[in-house]
Amino acid sequence: MKLIVLDRDGVVNEDSDAYIKHPDEWHPVPGSLEAIAKLKQAGWTVAVATNQSGVRRGYYSRETLHAMHMKFVALLAEQGAEVDWISYSPYVAEDDSPCRKPGTGMLQAIENRFGVSLAGQPMVGDTLADIAVAKAKGMTPYLVKTGKGPRTLATQDPLLSGVPVYDNLLTVVEVLL
Repeated sequence: MKLIVLDRDGVVNEDSDAYIKHPDEWHPVPGSLEAIAKLKQAGWTVAVATNQSGVRRGYYSRETLHAMHMKFVALLAEQGAEVDWISYSPYVAEDDSPCRKPGTGMLQAIENRFGVSLAGQPMVGDTLADIAVAKAKGMTPYLVKTGKGPRTLATQDPLLSGVPVYDNLLTVVEVLL
């Protein structure tokens, strides 16, 4: 099985330091829906793993988060594609939840859902937490320059050593395919 895990905010949709709090604020990164459609056409399973601490912070409800995901699903359907799985963590870092990236809980849930190991599979993210969790599961991490990608690169963190960097999700997908 060819399975890819994508972060959401900053990879699939535009990110905001003020949080994406409503479906009206959820806008795809240019080329991201096309990228997912290309993956699906090539037979890939596409999963999303996203930290959504805005739920715990009270910025939006689980129902609103679901509405954002339904907008994502509807926009993908217009491209003739679908996402196979969306995992989210509503927790903040102080909760010390194993589900919140860089904890591996969401990736474990994806492995359980599809009955496969994620080792060796690609994961695309824009933060150090995305890179850390991908490495923790033995995945191949890719960093994009969308969302928090430029800030992540600016840290020059040793965790980024050897991690391929691309302009956006579409450029990663073009390389993978």
